[in-house]
Amino acid sequence: MKNAFVLLITCVFILFLSSADQAQSKPINVALFNPIQIFPESNSIEGLRINFIYGKNISMQGFDWGLVNSVGTGGFTGVQWGFINIDDGNVVGWQSGAVNLSHNNVKGFQWGWFNEGNHVSGLQLGLVNMAESLYGIQIGLINFIKTGGQFPVFPIVNWSF
Repeated sequence: MKNAFVLLITCVFILFLSSADQAQSKPINVALFNPIQIFPESNSIEGLRINFIYGKNISMQGFDWGLVNSVGTGGFTGVQWGFINIDDGNVVGWQSGAVNLSHNNVKGFQWGWFNEGNHVSGLQLGLVNMAESLYGIQIGLINFIKTGGQFPVFPIVNWSF
């Protein structure tokens, strides 16, 4: 009986939190897969996010860990560590995963098998690195800089300053 009461109170608390203002940032989010997560995609997370299979929020600041981590147009700041990291907004910090994709600006460090950023300022370290433009260094088996790079395609190391 006591366990059922604790479970009921916990469920009411979670429902209360998830019905709060959608634009408000939350300190933590846990996702099985979107939309099965504590706070919906429309919420910003400032703190910790754990994505067991796939999680997505409009923006994220802090530590993002999971199989597939996805952040919307609000951007990401912090450390993103997963198998696949996908960001529609700006990235400031460190992305570490097999695949790191940023559809906007990256300021910091991407480390993985495949790294892609639109406008990258910093270091890309991986097997394949791609940037629309780069202010920094790419180290990998093959490196692509679409505009303004030392070389458009170059093995081992490529750069643009």
